[in-house]
Amino acid sequence: MRLNVNPTRMELSKLKTRLKTATRGHKLLKDKTDEMIRRFSEIIREDKALRDSLEAEISLTLKKFSFARTLAPKSDVELAFSMPAVSVEIDCDVKTIMNVPVPKLTLNKAENKEKYPYSFGFLTEEADVAVDAAGALIEKMVRLAELEKATTMLADEIEKSKRRVNALEYVLIPNLQETIKYIGMKLEENDRSSRTRLMKVKSMMFSEQ
Repeated sequence: MRLNVNPTRMELSKLKTRLKTATRGHKLLKDKTDEMIRRFSEIIREDKALRDSLEAEISLTLKKFSFARTLAPKSDVELAFSMPAVSVEIDCDVKTIMNVPVPKLTLNKAENKEKYPYSFGFLTEEADVAVDAAGALIEKMVRLAELEKATTMLADEIEKSKRRVNALEYVLIPNLQETIKYIGMKLEENDRSSRTRLMKVKSMMFSEQ
């Protein structure tokens, strides 16, 4: 679609500058989008591998807890795990991926002197194994949360970037090219008309002489 501008040489010069800027911006934005997609794909692969691994480990850990529960009275099990031995805090910071801010989570564990939340007289060694397995999952769960939030934010930014690339490629740049072509044709037409009038004036002047 042609832009609504006056077909003048000054306007033509402005439009050519805009076209040059838009073309350069389109290339830079497309390169950035392609790189974001590449980084997004890497994160997705890591996310999937970690999720699959974590789901398998969680399933195994739950089986260990179930087995430990069968070896002790229910009341002893509930009492043993009513007071955790480890408190967990997560520091939330921000990092950037291709200038997109994404969360960076750091796990901080504050351990008590006692490694397990119960005395050894309550539960068997199987409970220790289950607790150790559960503790090993926390860091992976935090990393998974970080990855999944990053994929969501990157996906949103990629979608926005694609829309901007498409707007430049299929709307603004073609409109500028069409308008530049129109103004060029209009100026050539005006030049021909001016030359024709000038030739007629000269012809009349010579005929009068």
